[in-house]
Amino acid sequence: MTALRLTRGGLLRAAFAGGAVAAGGLAMAGDGTPLAAQSGGADADILNLFLTLERAQAGFYRAALQTDRLDGGLLKFATTVGAQEREHVAFLERRLGNQAEQPPRSDFGHLLATPRDFRDAAIELEEAAIAAYIGQAANLRRKTLASVATLVSVEARQVAWVRDLAGTSPAPRAADPARPADEILADLRDRGFIG
Repeated sequence: MTALRLTRGGLLRAAFAGGAVAAGGLAMAGDGTPLAAQSGGADADILNLFLTLERAQAGFYRAALQTDRLDGGLLKFATTVGAQEREHVAFLERRLGNQAEQPPRSDFGHLLATPRDFRDAAIELEEAAIAAYIGQAANLRRKTLASVATLVSVEARQVAWVRDLAGTSPAPRAADPARPADEILADLRDRGFIG
């Protein structure tokens, strides 16, 4: 029996691939490359999904900080994570160049009425971002996946942090579920995160 040797990158690709397989039955080659045809256009579509989510997050935290309703741990969270989300937006905009879609319109008012409303909405938004990354990352070409993988671990730590602030388990599941992109976007539209 041959021993299986994985590099850190191979292990990450396998983790992303496992999430995609569980969520959508995506067939994978032995090296972690999706068997479905890939193209730069498909990468741009997926990166624009991620950009939409990152812009919604950055806008949400910016709006929350403008309310002056946050203090303590929630203020520190919103300040720190807001800056990280702005960096994610800039990264994806650079990666997409002129293929970047326009920012979504948002209405965060009802999501920021109280610190608890903010916290609960932050959990919802961060969980949506993780679900999108898990559901779509394995559909990216290997080179694109390698660059996007650097964002996923930060998103996971962000949701763990805000869950901890809520007094709930930072890691409530053994594996995070993937969700279809159209379902995530529809839910976020319904809640006002994106227009």
